[in-house]
Amino acid sequence: MIEVNELTKRYGDTTAVRNLTFQVRPGHVTGFLGPNGAGKTTTLRMLLGLIGPTGGSATIGGQPFRRHPRGLRHVGALLDAGDVHGGRSARAHLEALARSNRIPRSRVDEVLEEVGLAGAAARRRVDGFSLGMRQRLGIATALLGEPPVLLFDEPLNGLDPEGVLWVRELFRGLAAEGRTVFVSSHLMSEMEHTADELIVIGRGELIAAESVAAFAARGTRPTVTVRTPDLAQLTAVLSEEGAAVAPYDDRTLKVTGLSAARIGELALHHRILLEELTPQAASLEAAFMELTAESTEFLAGDAR
Repeated sequence: MIEVNELTKRYGDTTAVRNLTFQVRPGHVTGFLGPNGAGKTTTLRMLLGLIGPTGGSATIGGQPFRRHPRGLRHVGALLDAGDVHGGRSARAHLEALARSNRIPRSRVDEVLEEVGLAGAAARRRVDGFSLGMRQRLGIATALLGEPPVLLFDEPLNGLDPEGVLWVRELFRGLAAEGRTVFVSSHLMSEMEHTADELIVIGRGELIAAESVAAFAARGTRPTVTVRTPDLAQLTAVLSEEGAAVAPYDDRTLKVTGLSAARIGELALHHRILLEELTPQAASLEAAFMELTAESTEFLAGDAR
């Protein structure tokens, strides 16, 4: 289990993480969400002992990560897929880690096969890898020691659709084995399909710690898809009524702030033809955008 208690990190006058408290339980995929600059990566780095907190604590299995003598046997992590010596092959990179953590060499072949880097790919220099291949190598590194806890920061970057599906099933499988799987991602659609639980932060503070379904249901503004040949006129009418109107294509609008029934009434009153009027079910992305709206004002220099 991961436990964060009153965790705080300050950089001079900037507070990147403020009094953050949450738990990540085994047997679940837990998504870690927040706007850019919310403090997600800083939190993960404190969990792994890469930076020290200003206050509070972050423990894995009841103790700070630094106290685990063979780290990869206890926690597997992917924070930066590019943080690998480019002159080494994938196999050499994993073998060096296996030796330093007293992991059997046979495990290197197993994880290379599991992530799709066996054979010729394992012998290639890492500096010739695509971003997707580097991500797969990073995941192999995390899996190497068969740890009970796994941390991933944006693991889907650079992966093709087949790779995204593979990662989704991998994470679910790891959680089904009783492991703790903690995944930071900005891809709301993937978290909706992959995660069971969510930790959501903004400006370094906790916004929510609950199931995906419960968080999605917290979005209060209805979203409706509207299709019409009179796009400009309908946009003006709905905007005057106080709705937020976003064009999707040259005949379709995404409308928030008004119910489908009210949009239909307004269209009828103004004699505007509607070709489609579809209320959208509660979504993780809609709830996230609404509930973190006040947490996206970081200056570029403050984002960590």
